Amino acid sequence: MPGSPLASTPPPPYTAVIFTSVRTRDEAGYEETSARMEELAAQQPGYLGIEHARSDLSITVSYWATPDAARAWKAVAEHLLAQRTGRERWYAAYRVRIATVERDYGFEAG
Repeated sequence: MPGSPLASTPPPPYTAVIFTSVRTRDEAGYEETSARMEELAAQQPGYLGIEHARSDLSITVSYWATPDAARAWKAVAEHLLAQRTGRERWYAAYRVRIATVERDYGFEAG
């Protein structure tokens, strides 16, 4: 679906990294860093896509071809720096969950 906020993923199985967070009031540099991380993630081997839902509780789900691809993304130097800054400034709390997608189905009007 062109322009859809839904990630286009292949048939399962694949890996989902679910990042749920509560932000602090510190906004400085957050949006720029978030955009950069999305751009950088898209350049990594095994990247499949990303989806966001943001309000008081934010959820970002990134999709990866394999658990190893997701693990490699976690270790990218620029991503490590962003993670540290997030803990120090931008997040009051967060949780990361890693899951294997076993089924994937949906609907698109049109």
